[in-house]
Amino acid sequence: MERSFAAEVESLKLGDGQVFHGEGILAVTKALLQSGVSYVGGYQGAPVSHMMDVLNDAREIMDRLGIHVETNASEAGAAAMLGASINYPLRGAVTWKSTVGTNVASDALSNLASAGVKGGTLIVIGEDYGEGASIIQERSHAFAMKSQIWLLDPRPNLPTIVRMVEQGFELSEASQSPVMLELRIRACHVHGSFLAKDNRAARFSRQNLLNDPDFDAGRICLPPSTYAQEKHKVEVRWPAAIEFIRRNRLNEHFPGTSDDVGIIVQGGMYNVALRALQQLGLADAFGQSVIPIYVLNVTYPLIPDEVSQFCAGKRRVLVVEEGQPNYIEEAVHAILRRADVQTRVHGKDMLPMAGEYTGEVVLTGVAKYIEAAAPKGVDTAAAHTAFEKLMTPKRRAAELLGSPVPTRAPGFCIGCPERPVFSAMKLVEREVGRLHVSCDIGCHTFSTLPPFSIGNTVLGYGLGLASNTAVNPMFGRRTLTVMGDGGFWHNGLTSGIANAVFNRNDGILVIMKNGYTSATGTQTIPSSVHQSEGKSTDMSIEKALSGIGVKWVKSVYTYRVGEMVRTLKDALTSSYNGLKVIIADAECQLERQRRLRPLIAKQLAAGERVVRTRFGVDDEVCTGDHSCIRLSGCPSLTIKPNPDPLRTDPVATVDQGCVGCGLCGEVAHAAVLCPSFYRADIVQNPRIWDRWLDSLRRAVIGWLQGSPAWTR
Repeated sequence: MERSFAAEVESLKLGDGQVFHGEGILAVTKALLQSGVSYVGGYQGAPVSHMMDVLNDAREIMDRLGIHVETNASEAGAAAMLGASINYPLRGAVTWKSTVGTNVASDALSNLASAGVKGGTLIVIGEDYGEGASIIQERSHAFAMKSQIWLLDPRPNLPTIVRMVEQGFELSEASQSPVMLELRIRACHVHGSFLAKDNRAARFSRQNLLNDPDFDAGRICLPPSTYAQEKHKVEVRWPAAIEFIRRNRLNEHFPGTSDDVGIIVQGGMYNVALRALQQLGLADAFGQSVIPIYVLNVTYPLIPDEVSQFCAGKRRVLVVEEGQPNYIEEAVHAILRRADVQTRVHGKDMLPMAGEYTGEVVLTGVAKYIEAAAPKGVDTAAAHTAFEKLMTPKRRAAELLGSPVPTRAPGFCIGCPERPVFSAMKLVEREVGRLHVSCDIGCHTFSTLPPFSIGNTVLGYGLGLASNTAVNPMFGRRTLTVMGDGGFWHNGLTSGIANAVFNRNDGILVIMKNGYTSATGTQTIPSSVHQSEGKSTDMSIEKALSGIGVKWVKSVYTYRVGEMVRTLKDALTSSYNGLKVIIADAECQLERQRRLRPLIAKQLAAGERVVRTRFGVDDEVCTGDHSCIRLSGCPSLTIKPNPDPLRTDPVATVDQGCVGCGLCGEVAHAAVLCPSFYRADIVQNPRIWDRWLDSLRRAVIGWLQGSPAWTR
């Protein structure tokens, strides 16, 4: 795992009145246990991937409470789990990365929202939006509105997050509707404390089983039931949700002294908005604000009378709503006009229409709003001065710098086993010309960036081969698809490979078999070698390919660049007409290093002999051509000044980050570049024969150089 929570999960055992200290994801898990869930599941993905790690590390606690924990094959599988709550009073929670995960789960979610639920259902979604996101920029709000799934967006502090989880289940049951709880990256990892409650065993669980099946044709999503379900949503569930939210005060109102203006803010944006007010001298560090704030811990549905009551008597309000379209701002306009409240509403006219609302962005927008609104009793000149003072250093730095700092594109980790595959593809392109490569979601998408610039489309997780089906028959040569083993098990096997075999497509598929869903934190997948207890250990990509009818399959150890080049050429020129699959096989280097380092440290402490392999570049042989860098892109392969005063070109060098994968030397050999690379075996805790062999080598080298070894 990227991170183990084995120690932290002990805090999940805390009882009533004890103080919980920890981070957001751990607090969410504790809140689930306090809510009496019967089952939990999900699919890993930032920023909530750690939740699956926590659940797996807390198996002993889950088993004691009879909670079923499922590591789902996809977000669709996780959403379908919630079907257990349609007929039975079972509380269930699932988690995934949104919005891409929500898109995958949309079929199950639409049916779930239509049928309604008896037991409370909570979907914890990682709202992966903004500068730190790795996906398309969309919001979950539209999906919630479309299916009428209530959307919680809690203030980023642990007491509020825990309360929203617990009351999210109650809201779900009161309105017979599923509920989403969205957490941004900062909310997932915010640290804090709250008063814990006792964990609750569910009424029905693995320890207290259901006995009688409950059948109700009205809960099946077929006409005419679907028409009745739609009517029930509008006439019963929605009003019930409105009443529950209002009665339990899920949204919060923080009064201020300047009551002629106000700010309406998404719960997740509260901290950054309050910080902006604090920097302008309009709030203190304890949350006391001069400007009244209405916090939407529930962003859908809005509560019309709460909105109109907050805005009544105010000249202007600012809606702080991250992302676009501006659903909340438009809804506030409509609510106020219907209530005949003439408050002027600001939002995207003060803040950007799209993009993450970082501290600086919100500070700029709030400062602009304060200057325009001129709140009663506020010295706007002082607020403006405070803003200018904050922005001056950045403006001055920009002037001194002269131009923006070059962007630093993301890339493969040092020693990543996927990098050699793209090095091989670059070498193949030298001979056959540019290749069309359909990419997939995962680490290998970094190949689309320099130095490789390989990959023409990305359409979804596991969908690379499916997206290639219309390109391949239109192309003058065979096209390629690159898919990770995580994508293979998620969607690729059925939507891509089975489809290609069924339609007798003549494409080439490269499967990156690194053993984990590496991009989300190296969680295990069905074909992982190292499985946690309770998981099957007899699933393999090769068996799945054979079973589905793929005839042309070749496995290549990824670091053998020359062999990969030959295999790619073979696939491109083979007379075989059908899907050709190349399995690029090597463990994720990041996970391999995490596994080996503790073992090596233990061996060294015990005085055992340890050999570490490193690679280097001979300064005297390197010509400064740097083709090795262009074909490898490894961060540990860089340049340094030429030690020869007669040569001006910098030479290549390997820094201390090297993990000894050997790619640089392999690429140099396969590309017939130069003989400047060398391999060095570093022996720690050497034995007598190691020292004797080293002395012999030094003597021979010294003799060949024309001087005794002992004089050097």
